[in-house]
Amino acid sequence: MKKFFGYFFTLLACLLLVGTIYLAVTFPPIMAGMAAKTMCSCVYALGRTPESVLEKELSVFPGLSKAKIEFIDSSAVTARILWSTSKAIYREGLGCTMLAERSEFDVRNQDFQIASRPAIDQDTIPWPSGNVIATTNTILPSTSIINKAIAEYFTETDASKPKNTLAVVVVHDGQIIAEKYAEGFNMNSMFMGWSMTKSVTNALLGTLVNDNKLTIDQAAPVAEWQNDDRKAITIKNLMQGSSGLAWNESYFLPGDFHNMFTHSDDKGGYAASKQLKYKPNEVFVYSSGTSNILSKIIRQTMDDSTYHRYPYEKFFYKIGMYHALLEPDASGTFVGSSYGYASARDWARFGLLFINDGVWNGERILPKGWSAYSATPAPAAPIGQYGAMFWLNAGAKTNPELSYHPGLPHDEYGAEGFEDQYVWIFPSKKLVIVRLGVSHHQSGTLELAQKIIAALPEK
Repeated sequence: MKKFFGYFFTLLACLLLVGTIYLAVTFPPIMAGMAAKTMCSCVYALGRTPESVLEKELSVFPGLSKAKIEFIDSSAVTARILWSTSKAIYREGLGCTMLAERSEFDVRNQDFQIASRPAIDQDTIPWPSGNVIATTNTILPSTSIINKAIAEYFTETDASKPKNTLAVVVVHDGQIIAEKYAEGFNMNSMFMGWSMTKSVTNALLGTLVNDNKLTIDQAAPVAEWQNDDRKAITIKNLMQGSSGLAWNESYFLPGDFHNMFTHSDDKGGYAASKQLKYKPNEVFVYSSGTSNILSKIIRQTMDDSTYHRYPYEKFFYKIGMYHALLEPDASGTFVGSSYGYASARDWARFGLLFINDGVWNGERILPKGWSAYSATPAPAAPIGQYGAMFWLNAGAKTNPELSYHPGLPHDEYGAEGFEDQYVWIFPSKKLVIVRLGVSHHQSGTLELAQKIIAALPEK
């Protein structure tokens, strides 16, 4: 028995040593890449101070805020952690791109046609296309209750677990009824959307469907899939997180997610290289990879002279999202899973478009019924928690109370992102709630939403 325990503890020690070495080798490049890319985007694209980024975004992982950061010629950031150094470069109109496989020279010399923002002064145009808010919108009986709830929500009560809420916007019946920003931010500030970008990719696909360029039930046009079982994967399967492709979305351990973001220039191509693990439409697996496959498919439907202008001219600018940005990877394809940015009001406009079934100022931007399709549970989602690149609160078929956001209406759906970014849509309440921040812990947004709903006037 003593020999058995001796062998056991020796084996355990060896496994721990191997695991430690593996993490020591794999984590520094991941963390350095995250630090360089985040600092680059926040400072150069969003206009933040390096100090605020160190305090908030780079405190998500232990040691990340200790990265040695260097700013180069107002157009690049390097971050060094232990033996690993990563670099992200800034390009006007494109935001920041992390370098992995291609040289900086090659990436900087990519010739993309960038959209020009229209010469429109939103401060002279009524909401929702502009920023002029009618004073009657802010004197509802419920407004003072909602404003009090939001003020309390911004108050930090636990210094060890700060909420770091940066913005909240509440839209009811098409109008802004409450709005608050943290010190140093305002209605023109741009915020990281993280995985809310997946829902933006949904909308871009919707514009292509509306123009008869794609259909959701067609086989995904991925060249390397056409000679194996992956040719059965549809665009709808990809949108609903049920492609069947093998994928590990872990953010805190090395795997597919970090390999794609840290080591690959062609993120959609990396994800498309994965093999089938399940039959399509049978198992739900949340995947940033499939969102980037879809982003690459969007690019393939048009000429590159159009592609980098497309999201702006065909979507953002049509609904007044003039403070929006999508960043590409080093291959030039927008990172449709994660790298989308917009102001809080722009995110609210995004939610309002979906409440209005894709119509803006009388113009149909998304196909009729696209909102309902986006909010319909994927057959493979066990508790009805996911639709087409939106999170849902539908609940399990056999037990609706087993839901993703207990206590909220079952028709609620929304765009959600890392660190508690939310665009929550409540069709039955004619309500959109936007929450943006840098929360490494529970932010209490569910409770805030419940208070806002309770304060709304009865129909």
